[in-house]
Amino acid sequence: MPRVKRGTVRRAKREKLLTLAKGYYANKSKLYRFAKEAVDRALKSAFVGRRRKKRDFRRLWIVRINAAARQQGISYSQFIAGLSRAGVTVDRKMLAELAVSEPSAFAALTSRAKDALKQQNA
Repeated sequence: MPRVKRGTVRRAKREKLLTLAKGYYANKSKLYRFAKEAVDRALKSAFVGRRRKKRDFRRLWIVRINAAARQQGISYSQFIAGLSRAGVTVDRKMLAELAVSEPSAFAALTSRAKDALKQQNA
């Protein structure tokens, strides 16, 4: 087999990785082996974080909806059940936005949910 020296390819690969590690503490930004470990760990955390963000925002929206619904005298679970029975298809992101910025519109939705629950129980 022919001998492969990889001069420019190896250098380019290392420079690219060290560029990704720019700003890291001490040897993690200067030495290839430590930089590679740090970058791998950082990319893994970024991957995990992108999935975590979706969970975290959904939890935040639920907390906001629950707080606004309880001010109207209904719990979160009853509110969501009432909306589904009433046929209102508004996602939690929009409900949370309404709860914060448009309390009157949220109150109207709450009354619709309460009416739907009363009809179901009657």
